[in-house]
Amino acid sequence: MKKTLLGLAIALAVSTHFAIAESSPVSAAATPDVSNAAKAPLNFQPLPQQIQAANMTAEFFTRFHYKATPLDDAMSEKIFDRYLKSLDGDRIFFIQADIDKFSAARDKMDDAILGQDLRTPFAMFNLYHQRFKERLTYARELLGTEFDFSQKEGYRYQREKEPWPQTEAQMRDLWRQRVKNDWLRLKLAGKDAAAIKTTLEKRYETTLTRMNKLKSEDVFQLFMNAYAMSVEPHTNYLGPKAAEDFDIAMRLSMSGIGATLQDRDEMATVREMVPGSPAALSGKLKVGDRIVGVGQGANGTPVDVMGWRLDDVVKLIRGPKDTTVLLDVLPADAGPDGAHKTVVLVRNKITLEQQAAKKSIQEVKTADGTRRIGVIALPTFYQDFDARRRGDKDFKSATRDVAKLLGELKKEKVDSVLIDLRDNGGGSLNEAVELTSLFIGKGPVVQQRNSQGKVHVENDSAGVVAWDGPLGVMINRGSASASEIFAAAIQDYGRGLIIGENSFGKGTVQTVISLDQMARSDKPQYGDLKMTVAQFFRVNGGTTQLRGVTPDIAYPSFTDADSYGESSYDNALPWVQIKPANYHAIGNLKDVQGMLQVRHEMRIAKDKEFQFIKEDIAEFKKQKENKVISLNEEERRTERDLREKKSKEREAIRAALDGKTKGAGKADANKLPTQDDGLQGSERSLAAELAAEKASKEAKDVYLIEAAHILSDEIELAKSSKRLADKTISRASAKSKEMN
Repeated sequence: MKKTLLGLAIALAVSTHFAIAESSPVSAAATPDVSNAAKAPLNFQPLPQQIQAANMTAEFFTRFHYKATPLDDAMSEKIFDRYLKSLDGDRIFFIQADIDKFSAARDKMDDAILGQDLRTPFAMFNLYHQRFKERLTYARELLGTEFDFSQKEGYRYQREKEPWPQTEAQMRDLWRQRVKNDWLRLKLAGKDAAAIKTTLEKRYETTLTRMNKLKSEDVFQLFMNAYAMSVEPHTNYLGPKAAEDFDIAMRLSMSGIGATLQDRDEMATVREMVPGSPAALSGKLKVGDRIVGVGQGANGTPVDVMGWRLDDVVKLIRGPKDTTVLLDVLPADAGPDGAHKTVVLVRNKITLEQQAAKKSIQEVKTADGTRRIGVIALPTFYQDFDARRRGDKDFKSATRDVAKLLGELKKEKVDSVLIDLRDNGGGSLNEAVELTSLFIGKGPVVQQRNSQGKVHVENDSAGVVAWDGPLGVMINRGSASASEIFAAAIQDYGRGLIIGENSFGKGTVQTVISLDQMARSDKPQYGDLKMTVAQFFRVNGGTTQLRGVTPDIAYPSFTDADSYGESSYDNALPWVQIKPANYHAIGNLKDVQGMLQVRHEMRIAKDKEFQFIKEDIAEFKKQKENKVISLNEEERRTERDLREKKSKEREAIRAALDGKTKGAGKADANKLPTQDDGLQGSERSLAAELAAEKASKEAKDVYLIEAAHILSDEIELAKSSKRLADKTISRASAKSKEMN
């Protein structure tokens, strides 16, 4: 099975020890005894199907990859270094002697894969597993000591370029500093010594417990991604569970009960429920309820899932549509020994609407009235590949959803449309092409070049225009791949304004290959490959690779090209250019762009929120190179107090401005937490976490508001000059009529 993709998730590969500890499943039969978190480490061994999967992967990467690379000693060294970095990127677990122990294997990773002997990479992980437990066990021991916060001492918290600690004594001192910093953060947040000790004891114990839930599949996926990403940054190996999750993310649907779960205190806790889902419609579940048992069928005996990994609990709850699942639930308001309740639900198809396209309207006050800017936020270019292949008429599609929303915005008489692609990492190539056609009609959208150098031009033969009015596209550094295809085509055709930050710079096309199908396996055991097979080019012949899409109107940005984006990868494909496609521009925004830029700069110069952003960017750049944090309490309190003072001053300014324009009490949505509470993840209460998320969503989106003003300016300028109007207002509708 193949699916043509354009970077749905830039960071699919697991890259840190904590991430893999939190995300991979463990079967009920293999649930470890975690009563003693510091017990001897598990001894992971490769499974036969993994050895076979590794061999098949090498076959594909060396023969069919766009950047086909031999699996030799040179590649082995890259795999070794990347694998080591994925295990201990901050160099806080291994000491130099550990690295020396495996140095002889640096050019033997190719032999491990081709020779079907994965004992060495698994042995490396086993040692990492052991060191991980030793370090966290020592961290727990340190909680019984007293720290001197009056000392002038600094902690280097970014260590990826630091040498490995030479001795155990050096490593223990490093961990002393880490724990001291954890303690100080909580102390500065107002916690007393007893509360701090309890919080950190639980934190370290939870981390150790998660490590005890790892299994062979986790180790294998981590190693194979070291290989995959050594070939090219957007090539990945997906284990069976990761492959299933990827497929769900693409089609935005699954069969289940419609409850989002979160791991809290070793229990699967209901975090939210999808509206209209079995969980929501039943009225029997509520946010905060804890699922401690899962049974199959209305009369099924529930399996105790206390302490299970979250994704394994989810696997039991999911199932075919119209089947029944029984849940043993500890209510949110019940204590650990409280009365349980039984909830029986019938599974149904769940649509993940939070990732679907959504519309809103931004109103811009002008001298002659109010302009309405229709906004469509698109988080990903999704498509249900299998449903489309089967011929389902109502298959899930980003283009279909956007077309429907455009129709609704027309009825609501908007003056312009803004497509918000911020943090949209890509998705389906078909969707990128078809979505573009909604605004340009028929015509080439993107060019693909395969590994043999053959160029294919992608276009939508239907080419029915859904919106021919003024258009803008918002992008940022997180806009990648399919987002860049869409934005680049809109820009090359002169169809609309691109507003925001420079995009990610991913100009490659991936396909998903099922190793299970290749091996004719009846059950999922080998996983999938997400493999780069082509490079895409703009219709003007350039590529977004490395350079991304440059906005017509640029915003101030926190992002750093050296640390985030295609240019941050050490093995990214280079920027190249090919012949332009046969296309004709619809409009020309160059004449109006300069005037829009001037108006934009004048407006944000007077906007306090943009002033705050620029101040924060300057501070961020100033602190960027400082990778050491003080462990002196007085110094940290001074830093905290200065931040608090600045925050209060800003809130006062916001309140004063808001009182002048909208009335008192309207600035609450901007009052997000500004101080470090010293906590991590689920250490905060679920209610507090959800409240913070709600406040963040409701906070003033100054970038979006400014984009609406820019599009309003474009309309005003076009109205003031027929010459500008002829250039800026799209002729896509007329073009479409001529062709039909």
